[in-house]
Amino acid sequence: MGPMSALTRNEAQLRARLLDVQHYEVALDLTTGDATFESRTVIRFTARAAGDTFVELKPDELRSAALDGHPLDPAALTDGRLPLTGLTEGPHELRIAARMRYSRTGEGLHRFTDPADGETYVYTQMFLDDVQRVFPAFDQPDLKAVFEFTVTAPAHWTVLANGITTRIGERLGDGGGGSGDGSASEAGIWASAPTPVISTYLAAVAAGPWHSVRTEHAGLPFGIHCRRSLARHLDADAQEILDVTTACYDRFHEKFTEPYPFDSYDQAFVPEFNAGAMENPGLVTFRDDYVFRSAVTDAERQRRAVTIAHEMAHMWFGDLVTLSWWDDIWLNESFAEFMGYQTLIEATRFTETWTGFGMERKPWGYDADQRPSTHPVAPDAASVPDTASALLNFDGISYAKGASALRQLVAWLGEKDFLAGINTHFARHKFANASLADFVDSLAAHTDRDVHTWAATWLRTTGVDTLTPRLEESHGGWTLTVDRTGTRPHHIAAGLYDHAPDGAIEPREVLALDVPSDEVLSVSGPRPDLLVLNDGDLTYAKVRLDDTSLESALRGISRIPDPLTRAVVWNSLRDMVRDGELPAADYLATAAAHVPGEADLAIVQGVLTFIRTQIADRYLTPDRRGDALTTLTTIARDLLRRTEDGSDPGLRLVAVRTLADSAIQPDTIAGWLTEGTVPGGPALDPELRWRILARLSVLGAADEADIDAALTADPSATGREGAARCRAALPTAEAKAAAWERLFHDDSLSNYLFTATAQGFWQPEQADLVRDYVPRAYPEAVTLAARRGPAIAEAAGRWALPGHEITEANLEAGHAALTAPDITPLLHRKLVDHLDDLARALRARR
Repeated sequence: MGPMSALTRNEAQLRARLLDVQHYEVALDLTTGDATFESRTVIRFTARAAGDTFVELKPDELRSAALDGHPLDPAALTDGRLPLTGLTEGPHELRIAARMRYSRTGEGLHRFTDPADGETYVYTQMFLDDVQRVFPAFDQPDLKAVFEFTVTAPAHWTVLANGITTRIGERLGDGGGGSGDGSASEAGIWASAPTPVISTYLAAVAAGPWHSVRTEHAGLPFGIHCRRSLARHLDADAQEILDVTTACYDRFHEKFTEPYPFDSYDQAFVPEFNAGAMENPGLVTFRDDYVFRSAVTDAERQRRAVTIAHEMAHMWFGDLVTLSWWDDIWLNESFAEFMGYQTLIEATRFTETWTGFGMERKPWGYDADQRPSTHPVAPDAASVPDTASALLNFDGISYAKGASALRQLVAWLGEKDFLAGINTHFARHKFANASLADFVDSLAAHTDRDVHTWAATWLRTTGVDTLTPRLEESHGGWTLTVDRTGTRPHHIAAGLYDHAPDGAIEPREVLALDVPSDEVLSVSGPRPDLLVLNDGDLTYAKVRLDDTSLESALRGISRIPDPLTRAVVWNSLRDMVRDGELPAADYLATAAAHVPGEADLAIVQGVLTFIRTQIADRYLTPDRRGDALTTLTTIARDLLRRTEDGSDPGLRLVAVRTLADSAIQPDTIAGWLTEGTVPGGPALDPELRWRILARLSVLGAADEADIDAALTADPSATGREGAARCRAALPTAEAKAAAWERLFHDDSLSNYLFTATAQGFWQPEQADLVRDYVPRAYPEAVTLAARRGPAIAEAAGRWALPGHEITEANLEAGHAALTAPDITPLLHRKLVDHLDDLARALRARR
């Protein structure tokens, strides 16, 4: 296919002025083999004036193309663009037939054969510009059109699409390997109902022998679907998934005046999916890790529920009203993120979602916003000149920071005016496109507050403000001043707490504050033992504690009554460690003292994850790494003792996972693996078995024979990933060389197997063994990303670069790669972030 050109914003604007696209008829034949499929497309559009343009397509072979019945030269296809010259004003019809190639990286039309039963599944991921891997398109978000699909598939398959699908006929065929067993079969022909007008990146098809659970709600068909090998696991959770789905659907209809705009709501849990989910209208695709094969905590169930709510919010934020260009991606993601968390609280049993957001998502945003690659929530158009640059902005800023900004907007504006502005926005721009300016105008119609200035201050700026309290004694009381580094206004609460005689921390009062303020707040009574700025976590800012409050927090954080307040304080301590203001040893001591008594799973998981992935692996020198691992195992054992009575299986599961991941000596966890259970439970399920075997592999207490035996016992897709991770983790030169070859030179390696192999390769315990690979990783990643595309570039930047080697030599090797002429924009961004994290860790060690 050759290199492809990124679409520029200027090109998109010119094409949007020239064209009005009405309709796509797409016919896909999925019975022609396991490498390629046939794609035939009819596009009907109108030219508003005479002119020239192009259509995008990335075929394996362009078989034919005709414009208004006149053949086009297939050789004219260059850089993924087929020129359409000499257009006259008026209607046109473009017909293109092509052979297209299946993806193994979760882009375009991804094909997966399930090792558990040999069945094959395919699904589309058209975002951001990957529709061109499936069929030709005028591929930009503001050229919306109606889509209809006709799909020919093996006879025992079911086809799903944006609109309701119907099996309309049969075709005799030899199966062509499409069924996974190579046997002769009839093919089924399926047709989808036409969609309302939607953007090209939202078109979707998923086909295979799905296991489906169907119901009806509010007069619409609802369905959930997964691979057959996961059927019993989906059935076990089907009611929970459907209950969350329908509760969110009903709540959104209470909030929004515009009804759900599509004819059905299917949710397909698909294999080897790169993101958490994708908001295709009427056919949301999720990573099938959300079909839980093994025991999970309630926090993980909440995470799945948040994703369900997030994607449903997109039916309005992104699908009904779509951004005009990719600089406004926050209009999709920030809103879906905010609405997902908030709506779960209002409509489901998950009433503490903002604590999970604070512990898991907000740190993602804070970290991203302090790197050199930071960008505004709503960058200016010049910063997003093409689709390649747009892909860089799907990060903790567009999601977590944007959602935090919206939470602050609601606190400042009031929920009534906020929702009124949203509904005006939907009414003005439904089935069309909109920008930041359009949204702000809709908000401004319902308030006297200056939302234009708010948007400029919050959405057009970068970085994290820091709020620090200053308390001073005064006659009869004390005064509070909040110092701010940064430029944003904050409407926050300050919680005042006192020590009770029994050691508890009791709330005294909550103060409403606006920062900055010219007024010094005078408060009567004694100074509090603990003052928490941003209590309730309503704004996006780092907060610091005064000396008295810091001492109270370190001694008594688990005795703060509200989990969301505890999350704010834990995040303050986390930020202080990252900024070099709190020794890692103090954080470890606080965790050891208070996590064993913590009741909130999101807090427990967040603190332990920070210790394991940051303090242990980065911030502490190798000779002190054992301190962090010892702290983790001590906490885990305390949690196991606390949960011996079976009172909290979620905490017990977290404890077992922590022990498995942090074991320094293999004896205990090896015994679990042999016995098949942890004393007192739980019994080992597949996830725990692979987790334990991975750690034993790192420690040299497992070998290839053990891995082969485990894979024989669990020959599933996740079993294959577990085996790949374990093999790459073995502490032998031969294992590392083989893993390296798979990572950087085996282009048949799927996205998931690539990630699993990379996760196993780099281990802090094996620094001497892999040190020679450190300088090789960067140039090889550059070459790999250019060759295999964005999905593998993303995975390589996240997992395949050496993050454990905190040395100047590692930094120098990485910086040299930044200047490589063929480095892709996505890998460049990932590498900048990687090097900044290394530099921060290096400073902390000094």
